[in-house]
Amino acid sequence: MATFERSEKSAKSFDWAGLGWLFLFFWYFSGITQALILFTGTSGFSGFRQAFFMSAIWLAPMLLFPARTRLLAGLIGVVLWACSMASLGYFFVYQQEFSQSVIFIMFESNISEAGEYLTQYFAWWIVLGFIAHTAVALFLWTRLRPVYLPRKQAMVAAMAILVAVVGYPLVRQIIKTDDLTTAIEKFETRIEPAVPWQMIVAYRRYTHQLENMQGMLENVSKIAPLKNLKDAQANQPATLVLVIGESTNRQRMSLYGYPRQTTPELDKLRDELAVFDNVITPRPYTIEALQQVLTFADEDHPDDYLKTPSLVSVMKQAGYKTFWITNQQTMTKRNTMLTTFSEQADERVYLNNNRNQNARQYDGDVLAPFSKALADGAERKFIVVHLLGTHMSYQYRYPPSFDKFTDRQGVPEGVRDDQLPTYNSYDNAVLYNDFVVSSLIKDYAKNDPNGFLMYLSDHGEDVFDSAGHSTLGRNEGKPTAPMYTIPFMAWASPKWRANHEWDFTGETGRPYSSSNLIHTWADLAGLSADELDDSKSLVSDSFKPRPLLIGNPFERKQRAMIDFSLIKPKVAPVPTAVVQK
Repeated sequence: MATFERSEKSAKSFDWAGLGWLFLFFWYFSGITQALILFTGTSGFSGFRQAFFMSAIWLAPMLLFPARTRLLAGLIGVVLWACSMASLGYFFVYQQEFSQSVIFIMFESNISEAGEYLTQYFAWWIVLGFIAHTAVALFLWTRLRPVYLPRKQAMVAAMAILVAVVGYPLVRQIIKTDDLTTAIEKFETRIEPAVPWQMIVAYRRYTHQLENMQGMLENVSKIAPLKNLKDAQANQPATLVLVIGESTNRQRMSLYGYPRQTTPELDKLRDELAVFDNVITPRPYTIEALQQVLTFADEDHPDDYLKTPSLVSVMKQAGYKTFWITNQQTMTKRNTMLTTFSEQADERVYLNNNRNQNARQYDGDVLAPFSKALADGAERKFIVVHLLGTHMSYQYRYPPSFDKFTDRQGVPEGVRDDQLPTYNSYDNAVLYNDFVVSSLIKDYAKNDPNGFLMYLSDHGEDVFDSAGHSTLGRNEGKPTAPMYTIPFMAWASPKWRANHEWDFTGETGRPYSSSNLIHTWADLAGLSADELDDSKSLVSDSFKPRPLLIGNPFERKQRAMIDFSLIKPKVAPVPTAVVQK
């Protein structure tokens, strides 16, 4: 009888306040971390919005079983609380959002390393934060009360919630992509910001990408080493460093003549650097470019990254202890190949475990592990540092202290007012990239090494640079020069210069594709093997100029050409680039 009376009453005056407290309780566990991510500028609004909508799903069982509201909310709340503690704690320590990359790092670390992390990052305020987080959750739970609806109305309302939160978005993705697997992946991205889906999706994606990566590593283990490898530096102490940038177009660097002073620190080092000003990348995308840059694959043999040793494997074969320090995302579907390259190194440091690429993650974080690698006791070291560089979204790539370019001074006239903030933020990202790269060089020099450091970007980026000032980003289908023109430079220590030829005055203007980097690197390092070709080395006397082929090497149809000489007004004309599609 009492239940009937409550139902009749609820039909007349629905308890919206009670429903609000229920929603606030469930939203809190996801919302607190997403709010911190949003208001600290770590990432954008999408995660906050998605967590808000996904939290509504827990209202369905509350409406269906109102008499058990406290019990059900408590059981669900314990699970959400545990997941939110992990998510919140990770943000407290790293200012990053929990993702499948975090799970990868957890399983990569041993108990000793975990203990070191806890010792290094432990702070009392984190404990106080956990206590406060738990106290608020308990307070919200005490405010919960049953929200009654007639049975049929409750079932309709619960079904409407499930359709709105899960059904419609999933069906919409299926219709939009016309592929169930892709639709599920996109739907997972939608629900991932909310707990506990954050942990569930992260673990599922981790296991899937791990399986893919292990398959690749198994294939790598079957690749034969280089034939007749010889090392002119054999048994001599040496430290060689490769710094890989990201999305940096050399046209926006004052080191290469850009009117704005975007590379003041590298400008100061200009006399110590070998600066090559006619190097392009074969592809405008990270994975596709590095498949060639870090292996023997090139435009003519695009599959060779699956059949021949990577640069890391070559250096290991030559007797170097190898290190890979990266500020790129790791265990994502897109970056599995990169992680496969890194896993071939003896020691790995993964710094960027954000769920979202559009998140504030500074490359300055690589400096500490780089110094640690330099201090390693191995006499022969090969260190790869992979930066996030000037990757979109540019405003997340530099701290506020590097927000230098804010006006129109030095900006081409064709850039519109609505494009100006993006144009300026890219220059600020280049400015911070200059700080990081120059700091790596300076830290390297302090160690008085016997060796050299090389820096290049994986590809460029068109940020309203090309004719018409309308292009932003990269599009292989509509190529422009800024997408392919990359910085390429090297610094050598006094010890290395004393025993090696290091005057490249006549070579800096040679037309070159970074797809042949492994041959240049081996030449500089004093390595030779049957597979290595001196004619593909940028610094070799045997160098032979080749057409600068860009585009998809698996599709050979010729497209319109890009004349890279147009962006080198003070340098003699160079061969045009042939675009492959």
